[in-house]
Amino acid sequence: MADENNTGPIAAAVATDAEMKAPTAKKRRSARPQKAASEPAQPKTPAPKRRGYSEQEKREKLKLIETEVTEGSTLKQAIKSAGISEQTYYHWKGAAKPVERKDTKSTKPVPASDELADLVQLEEENQRLRKLLAEKLRAENAELRKRLGRD
Repeated sequence: MADENNTGPIAAAVATDAEMKAPTAKKRRSARPQKAASEPAQPKTPAPKRRGYSEQEKREKLKLIETEVTEGSTLKQAIKSAGISEQTYYHWKGAAKPVERKDTKSTKPVPASDELADLVQLEEENQRLRKLLAEKLRAENAELRKRLGRD
């Protein structure tokens, strides 16, 4: 068993630790300088309003970004060079897409007779495809039975 009275090196280490951790006085900060009370209060002018972009400017910037991306620049670089944020870019892009969709749709209503004719044509094609699929499945089923020797 170890001798419990042998505390020579351990006691010395504990003593040096205690000496190292002696409390030190806290550093005190100097007081903040007081604001000059004699300064006249100047009325605050409102910050200038943010510049809004016209629809034409938005389209031009979106086209600029698109051309830079097609030329090999990254999207982030193109957006930064246009001088707008990514959030603004996506907001403008999202707002521009529904307008494009509206332009592609025809504004003329389709006559009911044309719709009915299209519906009849689709029904006929649907029946033809169902018959074709049924024939293929029957042939495949017969071949599988033949391979299994059940026929």
